[in-house]
Amino acid sequence: MKKPRVSSKVRRAFQGSSRGIALVEILIAIALLGLIAIAFVNGLYSASKVLFIADERTTAESLARRQMEYVKSQGYQADVVIGEVVISESIYQKIGGIPDGYAICSVDRAGVIVDDVVGIPWDSENDKPADTDKGLQKIALVIKCQDEEGQYRVIHTFVNDNPEWATGVEITLEEYKVDR
Repeated sequence: MKKPRVSSKVRRAFQGSSRGIALVEILIAIALLGLIAIAFVNGLYSASKVLFIADERTTAESLARRQMEYVKSQGYQADVVIGEVVISESIYQKIGGIPDGYAICSVDRAGVIVDDVVGIPWDSENDKPADTDKGLQKIALVIKCQDEEGQYRVIHTFVNDNPEWATGVEITLEEYKVDR
């Protein structure tokens, strides 16, 4: 059987006036797809960074709360007198099982971050360190985390609310230990 022949007028009506896709149209389509891909990848990166920061802060807060509970379970340590010198900062033991890259520190009576967990005799009426221990100690924990370069940086979830003490130190958790 013979194929019917379509005249050139009919063929042109079905094909339209275009002979194909131009190079400029292809380049524009590739550029648009590239911009959409960049926006999508940037959104994924931002979401993963937010999740990482949230996980880091959650771990820091959990460590701070575990450490504070551990300090509460230890016996109250009052002033220690060595000769004529009164040591009015109590050093408490740290928890075990601290994840790699994290460190637990605290703030001493001078408002400086130290590596120990320190209980400072506290004058609650004047909201400052006390000269003598009268049964109330303030413990200000600071949780540090290592960054990509291996440097420790402070992670904070609560802020120091006493401007006269620990100036510039962002405190993760503050609690009081009472002699009972």
